[in-house]
Amino acid sequence: MSAGDALIASAEAHSAHTYHPLPVVIATADGAWMTDVEGRRYLDLLAGYSALNFGHRNRRLIEAAQAQLERVTLTSRAFHHDRFAEFCERLAELCGMEMVLPMNTGAEAVETAVKTARKWGYRVKGVPDGMAKVVVAAGNFHGRTTTIISFSTDPEARADFGPYTPGFEIVPYGDLTAMRDALTENAVAVLLEPIQGEAGVLMPPEGYLRAVRELTRERNVLFIADEIQSGLGRTGKTFACEHEGVVPDVYVLGKALGGGIVPVSAVVSSSAVLGIFRPGEHGSTFGGNPLACAVALEVIDMLRSGEYQQRAAELGAHLHDELRLLAGSGGPVREVRGRGLWAGVDIAPSYGTGRHISERLMERGVLVKDTHGSTIRIAPPLVISKEDLDWGLDQLRAVLAAPPRPQRP
Repeated sequence: MSAGDALIASAEAHSAHTYHPLPVVIATADGAWMTDVEGRRYLDLLAGYSALNFGHRNRRLIEAAQAQLERVTLTSRAFHHDRFAEFCERLAELCGMEMVLPMNTGAEAVETAVKTARKWGYRVKGVPDGMAKVVVAAGNFHGRTTTIISFSTDPEARADFGPYTPGFEIVPYGDLTAMRDALTENAVAVLLEPIQGEAGVLMPPEGYLRAVRELTRERNVLFIADEIQSGLGRTGKTFACEHEGVVPDVYVLGKALGGGIVPVSAVVSSSAVLGIFRPGEHGSTFGGNPLACAVALEVIDMLRSGEYQQRAAELGAHLHDELRLLAGSGGPVREVRGRGLWAGVDIAPSYGTGRHISERLMERGVLVKDTHGSTIRIAPPLVISKEDLDWGLDQLRAVLAAPPRPQRP
């Protein structure tokens, strides 16, 4: 048994089986490349679901973390610390907003946004107590807490975890008529992913986000954009909403905000919205801790240059041009979707499931992840070189050109 196989067997024996990882055990990583315990190298075309937008062990981020590790890492919010004010100011400025409520994980930030919307609805809009409604889209993925999976349409995420939290209405993603009908007098917020990542990098119809923005203004409802995966450079702009010229009332951020080093998330909005909170009504022991703020401040500074957004736009255009050549005409690829350095590739069933294609790519030194059976997602670190990206695409072409193999369960 190899070292990798032994570690996988141990993990299977001693950890709950909430994931089904590809059979590779990573030991080191740098930039867009990872190396396993046997010394094999792999091109990372997943980037930790966008948590690694700036690559593995980005030197600027590592140095920022190391410097802060030598000073102070945690105070809790019982005390002020000297990185907090600047973090909140700089993140609000990046978002064109006024206030920041820091948390740790994306799910925590989504929960915080839901609580914010409800409190705003009761205190500002005047919705009767206990009647606030949040409108969400089918196919969403906002996290895995009990409340969040209550408005999931994914049976795997939802089954056997009831009773479910009320107060949500699910409408089809991209259906403006259904959205309009759902925005009744007790609606307090619309919570949307500008691009649905876990669903297979699904794009809404052109103009949908603009129309939702207009509707929410008209009906006095908050527009909450979950940009945890799509934000911070992934799509070729700082936020995916920018592609339609939309500014939501609330941004929900995470993943790349921590630079792939520490979990950092935040809800960012106006003082009119986040100003509703009073001490004791919400909080987090680790939210906004000194280490998190130091890393996130460096991420924000890197994004202010526009360099990473430009890389995602230019390399993303190349990525989609190449992927579109594989689609259609009864070939192995049924459809390609996405924006920037983010693509969902639907595989024809005769060529295998998304999992089978991912395994075959792994054998050729490329790591991607499947979703919903037939789709693979491609989302490399924004620091990837064009040469490495092209090499990865060559491996995908080789896998799709090979005769389909008998499929394992």
